Amino acid sequence: MAATYAIHALTTGWHVDQAILSEDEKLVVIRFGAEEDEAANKICKAQDEILYKVAPRVSNFATIYTCNRNRVPDFDVMYELSQEPMTIMFFYRNKHMMCDFGTGNNNKINWLLENKTEMTDIIEVIFRGARKGRGLVISPKDYSTRYRY
Repeated sequence: MAATYAIHALTTGWHVDQAILSEDEKLVVIRFGAEEDEAANKICKAQDEILYKVAPRVSNFATIYTCNRNRVPDFDVMYELSQEPMTIMFFYRNKHMMCDFGTGNNNKINWLLENKTEMTDIIEVIFRGARKGRGLVISPKDYSTRYRY
C-alpha cells in the first residue's frame, strides 16, 4: 500500500510558529507566497507541485508547509518576504537555516525551482548541515549564473 503525502497550509502566525518550534528531528520547509495575486499564484502553484512531488522522497527528514502571505502577513518584515511573489525558507530545531546558492541571498529561495532532483538535493544538503550544527550550508548547485544577460 502506497503512502500518501500532503503539504499542509499554515493559516495563522501561530501555526507557522508551532510548525517551526515543534519539529525536533526534521527540517521544516515553508513556502511563503502571495497567493491572492494572479501572477504570484501561478508561481506558487507551480512550486507547490514540485514540493508535492518531492515530499515522499524527503519525508524521512523534512516536513513541507505552505503559507499564504496575504492571510498571514506576520513574517513579511522579519523575513523580508514582501518583495517576492514566492519564497522558500528552511528551519531546523527553531533555527533559520541558510544556504549559499551563489545568488547573494543566503536566507531563502525566491525563484521558481522546477527541477525535482535539485529541490530534493537542496533539502537534503540543508538537513545534513543542520544535523551537524551548521547554520549555513553550500548549495549542491551554483545558481549565480541562472540568469544570463
